[in-house]
Amino acid sequence: METRKLILIIIFSTSLLFLWDAWQKELYPPASQVMSGAASNSANQRHDPLPVPGDELTASASGTGTASEIEGVNPSITPNLFTIGEKIHVKTDLVVAEIDTAGGDIRQLGLLAHPSREDVNKPYELLLDKTARFQVAQSGLIGDGLPNHKTKYTVDSKNYSYELEPGQNKVVVRLLAPEVNGVQAAKIYTFHRGSYVIDVEFEIVNHGDAAINPFSYFQMLRDANDPADANTMVHSYTGPAMYTDEEKFLKIKFSDLDKNKAEYPTNADNGWIAMLEHYFLTAWLPPQNTPREYFAKRLAPNQYTAGVIAPVGAIEPGQEKNITMPFYAGPQEQNKLAELAPGLDLTVDYGWLTVLAKPLFWLLSFYHSWTDNWGAAIILLTLTVKLLFFPLSAAGYRSMAKMRVVTPKLQRIREQYASDRQRMHQAMMEFYKEEKINPMGGCLPILVQIPVFIALFWTLLAAVELRYAPLALWITDMSVPDPYYVLPVIMGISMWIQSKLSPTPTDPIQAKVMQIMPVAFSVFFFFFPAGLVLYSLCNNILSITQQWQITRMYESKAEGDANKKKNKSKPEPEPARESAQLAVLPDKEETATQAQAAPTAGGKQDEKKQQTTQAAASAKGKAPVKAKSAPAGKKTRKK
Repeated sequence: METRKLILIIIFSTSLLFLWDAWQKELYPPASQVMSGAASNSANQRHDPLPVPGDELTASASGTGTASEIEGVNPSITPNLFTIGEKIHVKTDLVVAEIDTAGGDIRQLGLLAHPSREDVNKPYELLLDKTARFQVAQSGLIGDGLPNHKTKYTVDSKNYSYELEPGQNKVVVRLLAPEVNGVQAAKIYTFHRGSYVIDVEFEIVNHGDAAINPFSYFQMLRDANDPADANTMVHSYTGPAMYTDEEKFLKIKFSDLDKNKAEYPTNADNGWIAMLEHYFLTAWLPPQNTPREYFAKRLAPNQYTAGVIAPVGAIEPGQEKNITMPFYAGPQEQNKLAELAPGLDLTVDYGWLTVLAKPLFWLLSFYHSWTDNWGAAIILLTLTVKLLFFPLSAAGYRSMAKMRVVTPKLQRIREQYASDRQRMHQAMMEFYKEEKINPMGGCLPILVQIPVFIALFWTLLAAVELRYAPLALWITDMSVPDPYYVLPVIMGISMWIQSKLSPTPTDPIQAKVMQIMPVAFSVFFFFFPAGLVLYSLCNNILSITQQWQITRMYESKAEGDANKKKNKSKPEPEPARESAQLAVLPDKEETATQAQAAPTAGGKQDEKKQQTTQAAASAKGKAPVKAKSAPAGKKTRKK
């Protein structure tokens, strides 16, 4: 009865969760579906097309003035996305990029080492300016007449195609903005060999008569749509994220920006801000120990921006100043991200199991350095984890083996007390106590291992190293489902075998649920990436081997104990009983002699003895021996 209630509670809770999720989607549709709504202002966010530095950053840079007094900022400007200018093409050993002279933005950036899902011969486009999905890197200066991401630039060298040649370590693209009020500004992009970091630099020369105090901004503009190759069954986070020493890593959800409920630190002298998607990220990495202000906001329906504002400093007439902001656009390679900025490796999101997932990934990478095959590394990692938890698993499987042996007895108890549930549960508890069995003994050791296996699951899910990593034969990419569904089918078979090794529940409803579970879980594995299915399959095979061995040993032991007990309680053989009976019976002749010599007065006693003799003879299947009478005139010889 308790099991049935538990199952009903689980079903009810799950249904309630789905209803709540559907209601929330109805009340607050995703950002990509929001078609109207005005942006609001707050102390920390100013929803203007151009970023505006706050009072704290302005005071730290100049000591006077507020953000509203900065000239050149017009709140009435509306976003004019993707004004088309001249295209500048850049190719290095890792990326192929396209810069538009309209705003000097990086409009497209493809990763040569990471092919696209649509076409393996094309690089994955991390930055793009398509209508269906867009993400671009924008930057500019804040101040009267200073260039921003709407300014028309010109190419300083008149060269519109750059390529990293052998022997070169970097490619430099220099863009010039029109001179306004005697201020000449240039935007300089520097691409490095073997790096996904692009240095974005502003060079400002003041030819005017008055000092200027400009600010710079660097932002990412994108929609809220998931990447084209996102897995529908396993959701990963897409949206802004940031890090500071005080608040550590945190996400800024698009839904919170829609409702103006996003909370994050704005002013700091450390940290970074990024846009995340599965396997990849873009991030602005300000130098440490320099003042900056972070911002994230919704500009329009399905248009969001996140970035950083940094002061350039006062520039006196005839002086020149530069400010450089590194921009990372590439894969979430954990080992390399930690070297670029503190906390940047946290963008590889393992959730609350990060403390377990990081060592697991380190071990996975270690095995890959041995085998040069991520599939073999997964198998070795799974084997290592199983060996570490062998004692716990063995304890759990021993308890399950005990339950399997006594299942028929439990079934008889259920049948005996079918009409009295309370008495049935009482009898079962007494039986468990008598047999020294803990019904939860098979579950508790497994529960301890669940966090580790979940961490390993997310490790494999988040590892960009598995993207387009082959296993063998037909599996050429372990980050997508098996194209022929061979692994999921084998996984389903292994789950069915494992269910047969487990004790059959005495509750009929619970037994049916256990029969359906292998089929239900197999359906999910059809949509899981091949790397995750490989891990689960290896884990199941190892578990089946261990459970089968322990179950076989325990059942053999239980059978031997039962035989010994049976032999002890078995009755003695028939000949032994007959010998015992014969031993207690008197000899025929002796009985007869004693009967003749008995005095007459003891007739009754003699009669009883005779009856006893006849009964004993009858027990042996022989005719009773009659006492011989003594001849007349003769006396019986005394012994």
